[in-house]
Amino acid sequence: MRKIFLLATALQLLPFGGWGGWLLAQQPTTMIMKTANGAVVRTEVNEVEKITFADTLYNLNKNGDPLLEPNDLCWPEDRLLPLFPSPASQIRTLDMSAANLSDDERVMFCTLQGIINRTRPRILLYNHNEEPQTTWPTAHSLRTAAISTSSPYTLVKQFKEEINGLVLYSNALSSHYSNLAVTIAGLERLLPVTAEVRAKLVANGMDFPVVEDLTSLTMSTTLAVYNYLYDNYWSRCNHRLLISERPNIPYVHDIGVACGSACVWLDPRTSSERILLDKMLKDMTPGRDIVLGWYPEERSGVGEATKYGLSTVPADFFENTTVYTAVNKPVKIAPVPKRPKLENKVYAAVYISDGDNIQYCQHAMAKIFEQSGRGQMAMNWTVSPALADFSPMMLNYYYRKASTNDCFVSGPSGLGYAMPYDAHNSCYYASSSNSKLITPYTQLTQRYLEKAGLRVITIWDDISTTQRKVYADNCPYLYGLTINDWERQSGRLTTKVQSKWLPITVQYPCYANGVDVITDFFNRDIKNFTGAEPMFVTGQATVWDVGPDKLIALKDKLNALSPGNVNIVRADHWFSYYNEAHHLPFNITMLQDMVITSSPAKTNVKFAADGSPSEGYIWISQTTDGTGWVQLDFKETYRISRYVVRHAEAAGLDPGLNCRDFTIETSLDGETWTTAGTYQDNFSPVTEAAITPIDARYVRVNVTNGGTDGYVRIGDIEVYGAH
Repeated sequence: MRKIFLLATALQLLPFGGWGGWLLAQQPTTMIMKTANGAVVRTEVNEVEKITFADTLYNLNKNGDPLLEPNDLCWPEDRLLPLFPSPASQIRTLDMSAANLSDDERVMFCTLQGIINRTRPRILLYNHNEEPQTTWPTAHSLRTAAISTSSPYTLVKQFKEEINGLVLYSNALSSHYSNLAVTIAGLERLLPVTAEVRAKLVANGMDFPVVEDLTSLTMSTTLAVYNYLYDNYWSRCNHRLLISERPNIPYVHDIGVACGSACVWLDPRTSSERILLDKMLKDMTPGRDIVLGWYPEERSGVGEATKYGLSTVPADFFENTTVYTAVNKPVKIAPVPKRPKLENKVYAAVYISDGDNIQYCQHAMAKIFEQSGRGQMAMNWTVSPALADFSPMMLNYYYRKASTNDCFVSGPSGLGYAMPYDAHNSCYYASSSNSKLITPYTQLTQRYLEKAGLRVITIWDDISTTQRKVYADNCPYLYGLTINDWERQSGRLTTKVQSKWLPITVQYPCYANGVDVITDFFNRDIKNFTGAEPMFVTGQATVWDVGPDKLIALKDKLNALSPGNVNIVRADHWFSYYNEAHHLPFNITMLQDMVITSSPAKTNVKFAADGSPSEGYIWISQTTDGTGWVQLDFKETYRISRYVVRHAEAAGLDPGLNCRDFTIETSLDGETWTTAGTYQDNFSPVTEAAITPIDARYVRVNVTNGGTDGYVRIGDIEVYGAH
């Protein structure tokens, strides 16, 4: 696939310090490229065979933008979606519901959106209209101009020069011709139309030529239509993104069309359709590629993709991906509140379901998040890490509005919905003993957890011993995992600890439809609480039944079970308490009693260890001599076993601003220091290492060579210790 870096700035060949996993070993030299929209693209130099500079001729639109085809898009290996050019200064909008457009018309308009926005985002369509229409354009700082709903075809006319013609189809024999037509349209820059829609185009002065006529085809079954697609077009489609969407539901057609993806609706419960779907899934790459949309049935569909190491990003009603992904900003992770001391109390955590579906994050959650009960007690909101690419400003919207009682966690089971084990059907979709396919999935998950700031994953439904180890080996950003106890097995599931640091705890209940259900399940443990040691309970509420306004009642109900003894806490705090109580390593920078000091600084010293590496929460030295230090005093001695330092690039800043030379030091008394790690010529965004455990009260980061502008920047420090 050809990669076009529009207006690319300086190419730098830079030594790149290692990060990820637990290693300090030097990584291969990395080429760092900057694109016109500010994104940084990294490529290992040993993967580059040849660099050439050549003039390329493009057809230009009336604004002077080159008309891009799917294989012209810049699509880095480490992104779920291509890097689109930044949105136009004015975006044309159309409310398709208010315009009373038919399903076939909506398919055509969403396809138009994908074709036009591929070159530069200029069209935004309203379909679902569950949240106020201004919510997301405002969150993305877009300037919009509405097309009159009485003359919607004006939108097509404004961009008709960028359309090559039509794909003519009929749904008389099968509704799946719509998906076939959309797939072809994305590859050929065509509009998919029925005879009725074509007549409306002509009536509005647009008599496009019919380039592909599907009306003579005689297939009448789902399988026959998609076999035709596979035989004639699959080899031309990109295999990084597969759209699985019901015919005539066009919400994610824009991104599929823009990328040149196939659009199908195959049911794995039907063996012949499953065989065809499997042929497509086999052509995709685990740990990189995704299925987008939904399936005729949840578990069989998600499970089938999981068999091939692929995740599904549920998105059946997600709108305007080509617009929102193009506002390519870093996620601004909110600081994490400090955690009080561990006591002999009951610690309860409650999770809110369904955040893996990005259409829920876009629509229903936008309303539910406004309920007055939110913020009155700790609630853990599942969201999708995929939003870090699909719409980072959507995550920023929720982070900005969140209270300190709102904690965001990943939905099942990491980057996109994967189902390693299906408790309802008692089967493993990912091998319980072979880590080959789940390993790249967890590696992908780690990258996006860190981009999105999510420290906990809710697993649907369970994972094997081998799979637990894969998560522990590949997701060091995690604080913990939860699994679902559906009460379908003999006996109750119990918490496990993997690799002596990662708790896998049980949602008991899971997917509860009422506060009384949660109270009843929690009381099965709380009734036995003696106060001699801490107790831990977790549960999950289905968001469609139990929003914040109902969930807040849990506070009084649990207090009535054991007055003064139950603390409802954030998920990150819950796992911190759990690990401390069980003498496991936990992030001790989260402790309320920690004292942090530093050399003179431009910003508040607390930003050096506040749980957020994001811009606005970075410690920056006062001087520009390239030196500075930050010291953490934990007030008592811990057995230190790991540290993490996030640099400027972790906030989305220039890689040249990362600290170059520095040491990590520990001390028992603040006077005598032992070096735990030494780094030179670092260009990595994150430095992390497991060390031989050492007793220490103090940890210091001492920088002797800061960023290229002379300032020292530290995004966030984490130190892991145990009693």
